[in-house]
Amino acid sequence: MSKRIDINDLNIYYGSFHAVKDVSMVIEPKSVTAFIGPSGCGKSTFLRTLNRMHEVVPGGRVEGDVLMDGRNLYSRDVDPVDVRREVGMVFQRPNPFPTMSIKENVLAGLRLNSKRMSSSTADELCERALRGANLWSEVKDRLDRPGSGLSGGQQQRLCIARAIAVQPEVILMDEPCSALDPISTLAVEDLIHELKSDYTVVIVTHNMQQAARVSDRTGFFNLEATGKPGHLVEMDDTQRIFNNPGKKATEDYISGRFG
Repeated sequence: MSKRIDINDLNIYYGSFHAVKDVSMVIEPKSVTAFIGPSGCGKSTFLRTLNRMHEVVPGGRVEGDVLMDGRNLYSRDVDPVDVRREVGMVFQRPNPFPTMSIKENVLAGLRLNSKRMSSSTADELCERALRGANLWSEVKDRLDRPGSGLSGGQQQRLCIARAIAVQPEVILMDEPCSALDPISTLAVEDLIHELKSDYTVVIVTHNMQQAARVSDRTGFFNLEATGKPGHLVEMDDTQRIFNNPGKKATEDYISGRFG
């Protein structure tokens, strides 16, 4: 059961600095939404508000609504830890826990949520998550070896397995392929395509070809000038954004005329 996310008039701050202003959009369930735009325009900052990670930064605060199937994630009675369980995050650089085995890495999120489980349940969950991340066949004979011993692309898929092991509804990915070679990138892109049959997937990418390949909808973020807040210029079906955007700024960015 993946979730629809409605964002209304979202403003994001670091202390007194206004980082992102007035973003409203709908993120459709069981689809891949990509955010593109120049560096520093607030794409990753915006992504982190969707699972309340922005407020972990000192001075980080948000005004506006993020509704998941109608429930405001920023309501006072909502526990941020619950939000992060429902909305998983995969970061730019693969970050497996270096002292943990492949299997322990997969189960780390579940153990953190203090879920006691029998060894057979643990084995089952581990296999399901690794299969879900298209990694099982590559690692099934070495689950007790360190996760840090895998290649970069395998480590990133291990982090995706760790994210899906806790059975979230939404998976956020912040430039998940920027540290990977082309073959590993292809493996992760194929995986993103498969994940949308079960999850709502939101990805930030600097690679416009990647956005065009993997996403159903694309949002273009930009800033008016350095020191000004980032904002959403337009959001539409990916085909339309890349072939016939509604705003000149989007066309200029996609065609490489600026940025």
